[in-house]
Amino acid sequence: MSDRHIQNIVIVGGGTAGWMAAAAFAKVLGSQVSVRLVESEAIGTVGVGEATVPHLKLFNDLLGVGDVEFVRNTSGTFKLGIQFNDWGRLGDSYIHGFGSLGHKVGLLPFHQYWIKARQKGIAADLGAYAIHTAAAPRGKFMTSAQDAPAHSPLADIPYAYHFDAGSYARFLRGYAEKRGVQRTEGRVAEVRQHPESGFVESVVLESGETIAGDLFIDCSGFRGLLIEQALKTGYIDYTHWLPCDRAVAVGCESAGDPPPFTRATARKAGWQWRIPLQHRIGNGYVYASPHLSDDEAAATLLAHLDGKPLGDPRVLRFVTGMRRKFWNKNVVALGLSSGFMEPLESTSIFLIQSGIARLLNLFPRAGFSPVLVDEYNAQAQFEFERIRDFLILHYKLTERDDSAFWNDCRTMSIPDTLREKIELFRDSGRFFRTAEEMFAEVSWVQVMIGQGLMPRSYHPLVDQLPEADLRQFMDGAAKVIDSCVDLMPPHQAFIDRHCAVGA
Repeated sequence: MSDRHIQNIVIVGGGTAGWMAAAAFAKVLGSQVSVRLVESEAIGTVGVGEATVPHLKLFNDLLGVGDVEFVRNTSGTFKLGIQFNDWGRLGDSYIHGFGSLGHKVGLLPFHQYWIKARQKGIAADLGAYAIHTAAAPRGKFMTSAQDAPAHSPLADIPYAYHFDAGSYARFLRGYAEKRGVQRTEGRVAEVRQHPESGFVESVVLESGETIAGDLFIDCSGFRGLLIEQALKTGYIDYTHWLPCDRAVAVGCESAGDPPPFTRATARKAGWQWRIPLQHRIGNGYVYASPHLSDDEAAATLLAHLDGKPLGDPRVLRFVTGMRRKFWNKNVVALGLSSGFMEPLESTSIFLIQSGIARLLNLFPRAGFSPVLVDEYNAQAQFEFERIRDFLILHYKLTERDDSAFWNDCRTMSIPDTLREKIELFRDSGRFFRTAEEMFAEVSWVQVMIGQGLMPRSYHPLVDQLPEADLRQFMDGAAKVIDSCVDLMPPHQAFIDRHCAVGA
């Protein structure tokens, strides 16, 4: 095993994944390594994910990129959560917000008191008790108020973004190239491996140029040029749990001020997304091809746009799942080459970011210690499986029986890890986060209750609070949230003041 430092990193593929990796390596590793990215303008990017979770702000902070610079360069808007329409039943609507829900009372989370209050008929919908879920449908947004009291909901407002992924990749390219990353235009024609170890030694471009490296990052998309075509790593298919295998996508003209949330509307054979940017709206229909033709999906999407379409719908094909290994030999897969989770909870870019952070934490020497590789793969597999369970939850917890697709989802068997979470919550509203899984208790609670899973009971300590006090507590919590939302500016006004494109 070599103790030599990694000297040359080669990133195969650009897009969001490739340029996020290049920017992060340039910032963190600096002159310690040479970073080279190979991409071809002739190869398009998928660009499904234009919505994020709040973690992206941490990545931008690492790069030293503030909200104003980021949002202006990507035609971005802000996001407080995701609105789910028609998922539990036709006509239902709830928002999965990013912030906290009420506040803890002693040892117990707020929702435990809400369960009892709801049973007694003295509680509003769960969304009335979180600033994110109350502000989003009213079109209000602001970042955390620095001068607000520490206990005020206005003092802690986590948020995410909607943005143009292509613009973000171009922005990161400029960032990375200024810091020494070398970009090479061209298609990879051949991958050369060591005859004994199988490690990738170089890639050969169609031009004949050979690019050697110590560590290779596969950002080649669904093709998995290195991780799969060269190394034959294998793929774990989740289609039996997450049956959607296609998406049709199209942009449309803006229709009024952008709301500060993503919208996910359940359809006959899947669901439709709506992502509002400053200059347009991103739309798509994710569906299961055995239940719906491409033409039907495109027609449904076009019939439910809020503005004039900006082009023809394009069909994307995918298989939900993950690689058997995310790091194989000296190749690490990021983005679509590592696996695919449909964009229901905006996890695609998070998984890129998480993979980059994990690689930097476990960054190897040239000997590639198998201990580091195994740890990376174990962590990545755990992360994918827990996100998988959270996505399955949305499909399983439905009462819809109006189509074969929803009947299949409602009656399907589910992983034991998910079944145990559902049964525990159904019993008495308990939830316990496993290790560092991405989605915390507040996310699971909002989705389970939002889709109609009401616990049979609640934690017995709740009964220590008299019913009159419980009523007062719930009323007070809702009034605090409502008064805070009143103080927030409209989302569009916030953008106009701070980060409008061209301002």
